[in-house]
Amino acid sequence: MFTKALITAAIAVPLIAVSAVAQQSANKRTPLQTVDFPAGYNVISVIAELHDGCVGRHTHPGVEDTYVMEGEGILKVDGQPDRTVKVGDSFQVPPGVPHDACVAKGQSYKVLATFIVEKGKPVASPAP
Repeated sequence: MFTKALITAAIAVPLIAVSAVAQQSANKRTPLQTVDFPAGYNVISVIAELHDGCVGRHTHPGVEDTYVMEGEGILKVDGQPDRTVKVGDSFQVPPGVPHDACVAKGQSYKVLATFIVEKGKPVASPAP
């Protein structure tokens, strides 16, 4: 009886997890590279695509440098007025500053983001 319940759980849990992921928006992050430089730091490059809503308020332990490749977004940085960013724009967010990025209505938003963070620290953490 216990074995049958264990097998059922082993099949059901991954299906539930896949279903939950499928219900999330089509936002996507594609890692490009991580370079160990300078000493004690990583430079991490990603392409982020936002098709719906906002990324969510977060911080980085190092500098974020971003270039808008496609579409239009709204950059929300604590202590600054909201800023519309579009193709060809770039922006930087200082370490530890809470911020969010939202897709502009009727748009999609694709950026190349580069982060310089201390080795062993997460690239991003949720902000209150």
